[in-house]
Amino acid sequence: MAFSAVGQNLVRIVALLAMLVAAGPTVAQDANKLAPSGPTLQAIRDRGHLICATADPLPGFAQPGADGRWTGFDVDFCRAVAVAIFNDADKMEFVPLSGDSRFAQLQTGSIDLIARNAPWTMRRDTGYGASYVATSFYDGQAIMVPQSLGAVSAYELDDVTVCILDEAEQLANLREFFFGTQATYDEVLYEDREDLVVAYQQGLCNAVSASASFLNAVRRGLPEPAAHRILPERISKDMFGPVIRAGDDQWFHIVQWTLFALIDAEEAGVTSANIKSLAATKTHRIRRLLGLEGAFGPAIGLDHLFISNVIKAVGNYGEIFERNFGPSTGAAVVRGQNALWSNGGLLWAPPIE
Repeated sequence: MAFSAVGQNLVRIVALLAMLVAAGPTVAQDANKLAPSGPTLQAIRDRGHLICATADPLPGFAQPGADGRWTGFDVDFCRAVAVAIFNDADKMEFVPLSGDSRFAQLQTGSIDLIARNAPWTMRRDTGYGASYVATSFYDGQAIMVPQSLGAVSAYELDDVTVCILDEAEQLANLREFFFGTQATYDEVLYEDREDLVVAYQQGLCNAVSASASFLNAVRRGLPEPAAHRILPERISKDMFGPVIRAGDDQWFHIVQWTLFALIDAEEAGVTSANIKSLAATKTHRIRRLLGLEGAFGPAIGLDHLFISNVIKAVGNYGEIFERNFGPSTGAAVVRGQNALWSNGGLLWAPPIE
């Protein structure tokens, strides 16, 4: 009787194993089955290309070349999203926007994504039918001076003349900073940002204060960029990142995890140059990025290799930053806050798992 019972149990175990083996491919197939396309993703696929925009084009972020082709940090992110969807970076139309039209064009569906909008605030995130997805670039108001001034920190400034926009928030930031340092300074006010450039170049002030991203664009356009220094202190905090129409969770996650994948890839050391050589890696984190383990893309309507495709096409976050703000541009930008959290910066992303 005991033998018979044991035998029956063995038969049951064998039958169960056979069922699991038979179900294995089905489970894998289900995991790789793409989720249905939501309204935005379906519209993009039906159109055959992504329409991506940026507000306030700036050198380094978005600038047209002599051939009319746009390049820059924002453009590369748009290309990354196009690759995530189509595995083709060229299936993307890039649109520069003025600050006045950006939200309306999102709401009407004229554009699918703004790669970099005005700084992230509660009002912008909740009041215009748009959603900020994540932070792709940390910025803030800064001060630029000629190297000849000899200052390496804003805390060393005293008896300086500062060109600045006649805007309440920027003026308040500057005044609060100099109140804290108890230094003397004079303000030279202008209505337009272009006036700041002219005034600074003509020596009407020996310092200029604006967002660090704008100051970098100014510095790149000066005859001798290296003769000018953007001081490291930030006297305000600004966060830039992709913005989409509110109400489409799938599209939100596609844009969000494309950005997160770029950051995670840099942290894991996966680059456009070495990704092919990592196919045999046993490291689970890297295998997930390469689409060799797990099936993360299909859950949001994308191919399971979408992250690998993106990295091959545009590189990781660090490669994109280096390409657009590195020494080859003639006006290198220190990573600073935009360095990985593990390198003293603020940049981080949830893991792919």
